[in-house]
Amino acid sequence: HVQLVESGGGSVQSGGSLRLSCAASGFTYSDICMAWFRQAPGKEREGVAAICPGGGGRTNYADSVKGRFTISRDGAKNIITLQMDNLKDEDTATYYCAADLVTDEPSLLETQYNYWGQGTQVTVS
Repeated sequence: HVQLVESGGGSVQSGGSLRLSCAASGFTYSDICMAWFRQAPGKEREGVAAICPGGGGRTNYADSVKGRFTISRDGAKNIITLQMDNLKDEDTATYYCAADLVTDEPSLLETQYNYWGQGTQVTVS
């Protein structure tokens, strides 16, 4: 049974930082690609950052977060994290963790991902 559980959301002032975590279970964590998506009110869900195994972790970031967000994984603990620095008002959204059990590319396309967490709210003001 695949399960993804996000944590670490909250409220922060503009310019501040938050760290999101996603605890994964039910699959061989270290072999798959995972990602963070977000959805703001009235907007479509968008890919934020993705990471795949190999080469110390192959990553991909949305242009809007490059240089501010960092995705990483702790294989021993089956956890991926999203370190978010210099947060902006427009980063306000529900953030979702996702797992891709099929491909091997750090895609930011929603359709590539098979399993999703329940989401955690991030509010920047």
